[in-house]
Amino acid sequence: MIIKESKTQSGEVYASLRADLLGGIHPPGSKLRLAVLGTSYGVSLSVVREAMTRLAGDGLVQSIPQRGFCVTPLSVEDLLDLTRTRVLIETSVLRESISSGGVEWESSLIAAHHTLQRTMYTTPDGHLNGLWSKAHHAFHHALLAGAHSPRLEAMATELRDFALLYQHWSIDIAHDLDRDVAAEHRQLAELALAGDADGAATALTEHIERTTAALLAYEQSRTSADPSVSISA
Repeated sequence: MIIKESKTQSGEVYASLRADLLGGIHPPGSKLRLAVLGTSYGVSLSVVREAMTRLAGDGLVQSIPQRGFCVTPLSVEDLLDLTRTRVLIETSVLRESISSGGVEWESSLIAAHHTLQRTMYTTPDGHLNGLWSKAHHAFHHALLAGAHSPRLEAMATELRDFALLYQHWSIDIAHDLDRDVAAEHRQLAELALAGDADGAATALTEHIERTTAALLAYEQSRTSADPSVSISA
């Protein structure tokens, strides 16, 4: 009974912390003090530590030997590597999806895109909407599902999950609100459904790289204002 309660508490703390991290409550690289979090949530250190371990698996926090946990730093090197890898993998899977997808794939993509279009991008206070993130995840999953390759789709999904924190930061700290995200997704859906593999791959590449560009611009402006502070490389 105690084990069950602990797992329930850990799940709740995990969900709350995940929402806070993606909502920009804890800045990149900031220290996460287990004792403070345990007091805040009214749970034991072991419960908080278990939640942290799950968040580390999601790439949202990092474990520092002898020092506990911190929010994953905003690393230029990691961001560029992740972006390059995503482009290579996701565009390849997209081409397979367009080539192999049938009517069922087309229908699921249309439905996923419709849901995404009908979901607000940001919350009233300017943060990325959690419901939009779920719809966005579902859309990109549907976009690649026509490849009929669970392994390739799993690789692409894992890479997108690792990029999720950067995506939220592009809104919450880089304030990348000028891009027409709805138009980007509409273009992706239309090109994919039209069977234009080259056009869709190019559109997906640009879609992925725009978030990277926003964060790199944020880094440049931040270090220009204060040369002593820079994103971890």
